[in-house]
Formats: sequence, C-alpha cells, structure tokens
Amino acid sequence: MNDEREPTLDELGPVDYLVIEFPAGQQNFTGEAVEELGRLAEAGIIRILDFLILQKNDDGTVDALEIDDLEEEAEIRVFETEIAEILAADDVEMLAESMLPGSVAGVLVYENRWAAPFASAARRAGGQLIASGRIPIQAIAASIEAELAAEEGN
Repeated sequence: MNDEREPTLDELGPVDYLVIEFPAGQQNFTGEAVEELGRLAEAGIIRILDFLILQKNDDGTVDALEIDDLEEEAEIRVFETEIAEILAADDVEMLAESMLPGSVAGVLVYENRWAAPFASAARRAGGQLIASGRIPIQAIAASIEAELAAEEGN
C-alpha cells in the first residue's frame, strides 16, 4: 500500500485533521506519539499531509512551527519529506482560538489511506461526501457510564 506515485484526486481517501492540546504543566513529550504516528504512516493506514506545532503564549499570541522549523534532532522531522503544508495562516488562527494560554498543540492533517478504495468506489458510483464528524472519546465514555448507571438503577 506504500505506493511511491502520488494518488490522483479520484484515488484519495478522506482527509481529516486533529488538534491535540497539551496544557501547561501537563506536557510529557517522550516521543511515543511520534513513534505511533510513524507506524500508522509506514503501514499505509494514513498519509501525513501537514503537521504544525502551535504554542499559545500567556498573552494569547500564538507561535506556529512547521516541521522544518524544528531542531534537526526532533523525532517528528522524519515526516518532513511527506508534508504538503496545506494549512494557511487563517487556519492556524482558527485552530488556536480554543487553546488555553501556556499550552502547546500538535496539528495533524492526514489522509485516511485505509478508506481510499471505498471512497474511490463511492465517487465512481456518483456519491459525494455530504457530512462527516467525530465523536470525542470523552462523550462515548460518558454515554457508557450513563447507560451503566441507568441499568444499575433498574
């Protein structure tokens, strides 16, 4: 699945983004997340399209770092050759709005390569994506806890 040629538009899988915030005082960067991201990319499950590090200062200003802005030894630089840098300055501002002062966030834009064959087949059949979403894990956990509490109450 690690095809060296660039896929055509009809062959692309759905593209998603994640913003993962690390609040001040809770930042424990060990490289484990980068290793897991590497495994997903190497397995052909995802293709990384863009990656930024955002730091929201105490005064509310935001510093945005691209992969090539990071120190040479930064583990995340392994993805530098794959990056398309598709996020614009307006995107950065919008993404940083919900960040807490003093926090650091990783912004990841990725293609879901595992879904590309299905997406291509749907497009060939005349389909088009009209809605997409993600359910936060906290909401799922709360729903399960509420259901268990309701069952215990009966």
